[in-house]
Formats: sequence, structure tokens, C-alpha cells
Amino acid sequence: MFSDRARIFIKSGKGGDGHVSFRRELYVPDGGPDGGNGGRGGDIIFEVDKGLNTLGDFRHNSKYIARSGEEGGKRRCTGKDGENLIIKVPEGTVIYDDESGKVIADMSGENMRETILKGGRGGKGNMNYATATMQAPQYAQPGQDAQELWVRLELKVIADVGLVGFPNVGKSTLLSRVTNARPKIANYHFTTLNPNLGVVDLDGGKGFVIADIPGLIEGASDGIGLGHEFLRHIERTKVIIHIVDAASTEGRDPIADIKAINAELEAYNPDLLKRPQVIAANKIDVIYDDGTGKNPVEEIKAAFEPEGIKVYPISAVTGSGVKELLYAVRGLLDTMDDEPVVFEREFDMEALLDNPNEAFSVEKDETGTYLVYGPRVDRMLGYTNLESEKGFSFFQRFLRQTGILDELKALGIEEGDTVRVGEYLEFDYYD
Repeated sequence: MFSDRARIFIKSGKGGDGHVSFRRELYVPDGGPDGGNGGRGGDIIFEVDKGLNTLGDFRHNSKYIARSGEEGGKRRCTGKDGENLIIKVPEGTVIYDDESGKVIADMSGENMRETILKGGRGGKGNMNYATATMQAPQYAQPGQDAQELWVRLELKVIADVGLVGFPNVGKSTLLSRVTNARPKIANYHFTTLNPNLGVVDLDGGKGFVIADIPGLIEGASDGIGLGHEFLRHIERTKVIIHIVDAASTEGRDPIADIKAINAELEAYNPDLLKRPQVIAANKIDVIYDDGTGKNPVEEIKAAFEPEGIKVYPISAVTGSGVKELLYAVRGLLDTMDDEPVVFEREFDMEALLDNPNEAFSVEKDETGTYLVYGPRVDRMLGYTNLESEKGFSFFQRFLRQTGILDELKALGIEEGDTVRVGEYLEFDYYD
């Protein structure tokens, strides 16, 4: 079964905690701290596998969690890093943040490998905290927390041209004639239940990739019928071919069909109507003179060519007019960039490290010490080296930008008062 959507939970590995221990050897009664650092947590990495063409594997597994780093050990031993978790996806997969709907990454073009979630940094062991005045530190830094996210995966086929039309108008027949694709063809609706791709080779010209999008019906953009399941596959295409049954073999009005399909494209994504379109008026081999003198192809041309949409009469069965259609499409493509359509990143992964919605609290205890604590504070301490000038500047900016300094002032803090941030960090306040 073709599967082009999935919703999965991903989580990087937590950083290993730093270790608290002291050197204990014969004849060394007062050995210094020797607790090692924790290992780094594993990353979540998405990688394109060109052997895949669906997201079917994700129907059986919806949770992907990388390994955490190991805790540091005694004798200055650093914990083992957690192994990265690599998730294989087909080319053309777009990764969205499930909550906001924003694009995190598009696994297309040159983007074959992307680190989506970074593992937590390992915490520092107590060997890092020894100073002239603190020779036996009893604490170590906890490992940085893991990052986690629900993401939505959508496969959008990579094709230059999208072939759209109502069911049973001859899309699959045309695709099989002009490419090496071999779609299943039969005379009933919704024969095509997944997008078919084929490569068009032109004599004396560059080829292009064409995608047969399963038949649309009115209301597809609202979820009616099967066609709405595949509207996303049109989003990468640069040129759209409307194929219609010009002979009205099933009693349909080809002009009304084209207008209905354009309405569905606009309802799904208005930008789709900005792309060049051509119309393939199919089944001209079975158009018969009904005595009215009307020519359905000329009627289609009169309706759409004044709007700049060229109409090409063809027969997908006999091949009549097909070459002219293909060269016209190639001419449109020649006016465009050769690079594939790639969706721009919209979601800032760095925001996960500093979520403004995470809580923190500021209080004053009975001893007069000001306490600052909470998940956001713990996260900041986990990835900030306060011993470096850059890290300390970041810490000061963090206190100011989060509003912690304002809350301390509101509680009446004065210069020289003691502030405890998190479990271990303590300092005297000076404005």
C-alpha cells in the first residue's frame, strides 16, 4: 500500500550526568576530586534513502528515541557518548513540526542528511569545580536534557510536470506512452491509487520528469474522494498539464472539468495557479461529428487560450499530437530554474533549547536567600559553561531577558543579597 504521510515522535539522547568522586589511593589520604564528565546524548538524524519510495515503514513504528550518554566515572573517566539514531526516508520527504505545521526540513535537492534534534551535552564531573577555595566540591553538573518533538512527515514527489485531471480521462495512458512508466490502466475510476513517475526523453532536447497525480473530483481539497490524498504531490511541479476528455465519452463537460480542477488547486494552495498550465484535449480519435457543427477542441481553445493557457489536441491511444504537447512543455520548463522546488525551513530548532513557555519561579526563603528554579533554569544551566566569559555573559543576558532580574527586584533584592540559581549555583547580587 502506498503511504505518503506519517506522524512520529522523535527524541534525542539525554546527556550523561557528571560524576562526583575523589581520588582514593594508598599514601594519598586527601586525594582531590576525580569525577569524570558525562557522555553526549545521541542525535536524531534524517537521511535520504533513494531505495525508498513510500513512508510505509512508519506505519509500524511511531517512536524513535536515540540513546542517552552514560554518566561520568571515577578517575576522570568520561562517560560513553550515546549512539546517534538515523531515520531513513525517501527523497522528497518534508518534515513538519506537528503542532505549528511549520517546515523543519525538506529532504530534497542537496539536502540528503539533516540533524533534526541534537543530543544533550554531558554534564561536568566534580573535577571541573575544584578551586583554591573549594578543593573538595561535592557536586557535578547534570547532563543536558534530551530534545523531543512530534513531527509530521509528508512525501511530495519530485517532478517537473504534474499531470492532473478527473478520473478516467487518460492520464495513465498518456504517461505510459510518453515515458518508461508502466501504470496499471483500466476503464474504471480511480485505477491510479498512487502517483506514478516517468521520465520523458525528447529527441534533441532535455528530458523531464512527469508525475501522474491520481484523479481529482470536486471537493477534493475538502477531503472528498481519493484525489485530495495526493494534492500535495503537485506542490513541487513547475508546469501543470490538465488532461480532459474532449470527446465527452462519459458525458462530462471538459470546460467545466478544467475550471473545477483549478478551483480545487486554488483551494488547496493558491500559489499553484501561478504556475504555467497547458491543456491536453485528449481522445480526439473518438470525436465524431454530431451534425451540430460544434468542435469541442475549438470550444476549449476559445474558453482558455484568451487566458494564456494553450490547448493541444491529442490522442493518448494513437499518439496524435503528443509530440507537440511535450515540446511545448519543455519550452515552458526552459524558461525556469533547473533546480527542484525545495520548501524553505520555517521552524527554528534552536528555540527548543530556550522555550519561552517553560516555567521558572523566583522566591525568597526564610533565611533571606533568593531562589530561582524551574525547568527553564535547569535547561540553561545544563548547556552553559559559567566559567567562561562568553558563558557568564550569556547567563547575565538570560536573567535579564527572561524577566528573572525584574522579579528579583520586585521582591526587594538589594546589593550583597544571596541568590541561588538551580540546585548548586550561588552568588551575591550586584546591580
